[in-house]
Amino acid sequence: MTDSSKEQPVSGSSNSGSSQGSPNGDDNPAAEFATVDSGKKQRSFLRELPILILVALVLSFLLQTFVARVYLIPSESMEPTLHGCPGCTGDRIVVEKIGYRFHDPRPGDVLVFRGPESWSSDFTSTRSDNVVLRGLQEAGSMVGLVAPDENDLVKRVIATGGQTVECCDDEGRILVDGKPIDEPYVVMDFPFEPGIRTCETDTRSPRCFGPVTVPEGNLWMMGDNRSNSADSRYHAGDELQGTVPIENVVGKAQFIVLPPGRMGTIGSPDIQGE
Repeated sequence: MTDSSKEQPVSGSSNSGSSQGSPNGDDNPAAEFATVDSGKKQRSFLRELPILILVALVLSFLLQTFVARVYLIPSESMEPTLHGCPGCTGDRIVVEKIGYRFHDPRPGDVLVFRGPESWSSDFTSTRSDNVVLRGLQEAGSMVGLVAPDENDLVKRVIATGGQTVECCDDEGRILVDGKPIDEPYVVMDFPFEPGIRTCETDTRSPRCFGPVTVPEGNLWMMGDNRSNSADSRYHAGDELQGTVPIENVVGKAQFIVLPPGRMGTIGSPDIQGE
């Protein structure tokens, strides 16, 4: 890079070329202009880089707080709809946060929600005990680089406020307000054998629960993997009867984005036939 005494005539003086040019007159003013211009652009970019990074972080914070966020499925409670198991690569899902600002969750929706207190007794914080590291983790969480320090769970809505849910009818199906619901996504379940193991036999089927009337403003949530999901049935003895307040809902699971072989939409069938 030339010093400032040489930049000044190049940028603004036309009559000083003969005094600083070579004796042969083979100077190339255009090349000097290009060199100076390139240097200015580089310095300008370096000055703007922190601003660009800040804008990107702010946009990431706004998008993940108000629009959508990616979550990792860590367990098998939603198999086969969502893949997650110990030692394997779980699905990563996009959870959108806008729709439920205009309507409440509906039966059949797959939701991410913050576990109520009784659901979170085994939850352990992932944050560091070091104040500085904890602060960095919290900052990273705000922009989506670190997972939130909360017990976020994913289940499917089976019944909503005011509805009564129980299991089972003679075919082992869940009843909502006395009517069986259609659950094509369930492929794993506890045994239910008419005449051998039902809700009426001495050896009662583990499927059986309820009836439970869902409090207004709450949801009855269950995993698709019925034989391996600590859901509303498991917590039915708590103060909320195992239900989840709508205010705890983070958003609706819409897409599987990773791994590539499982990319696709997440269905929300009309399980109650309304």
